[in-house]
Amino acid sequence: MESSAHAAVKTYPFGYIYGDAHQRPLVDAYVAGLYDDGMPEYIAHTRRLTRAGYDRLIDAGFFHPDDPIELVGGRLMVAERKTPPHCVATVMVTRAIATAFGPGWDVRPQGPLALDDESEPEPDVVVVPGTIQDYLHEHPSRPVLTVEIAEASLETDRAHKGSLYARAGLADYWVLNLIDRVLEVYREPVPEPEAPFGWRYGRREVLDPSLTVAPLAAPHAAIRVADLLP
Repeated sequence: MESSAHAAVKTYPFGYIYGDAHQRPLVDAYVAGLYDDGMPEYIAHTRRLTRAGYDRLIDAGFFHPDDPIELVGGRLMVAERKTPPHCVATVMVTRAIATAFGPGWDVRPQGPLALDDESEPEPDVVVVPGTIQDYLHEHPSRPVLTVEIAEASLETDRAHKGSLYARAGLADYWVLNLIDRVLEVYREPVPEPEAPFGWRYGRREVLDPSLTVAPLAAPHAAIRVADLLP
């Protein structure tokens, strides 16, 4: 299955992997080394990739820093293409949230989260306590605010990533919906057996550009939704 870019997506024992076609034999050989008995020939049933295994693939040079992939629930996902509106929205969200939180918080655009043993997503914007220097040796794992900016990825961000973040106990999750030009605020994680990762958010609020929103970790701040939308 070919992606819209020059690279390709191929099924492996742990799901999908993204890489240039000429890298596939090298990746095949390296991935086989992750298993004691080599890579299985029958791959209809996939295995989950751990975050440690994912990091080894990165360290081995099979992915470039700007490759649009994320480890989500043990499988590699191709991230949404960054359109001009998406890029502008990322900057707008980062600036507005940084102003609202002030000193003592690090507002990080599009950086990895060490979410759990099988997930290293890269949300569009997160807020974590402290300063950037506090994360020299480990990626943050529990942001107080997580934001995804959605166009083509809207349903994935709502259901799939929403379930992942709810399972991790992330209390404040926002989806900036560029299609309908609203901010969707998700809070109060609750168990849900039918959800992709067994959890969902029990509360959802949809805010139009005329309204304001206050992060849970900065309750006295009032961020205008209009200041987040390009």
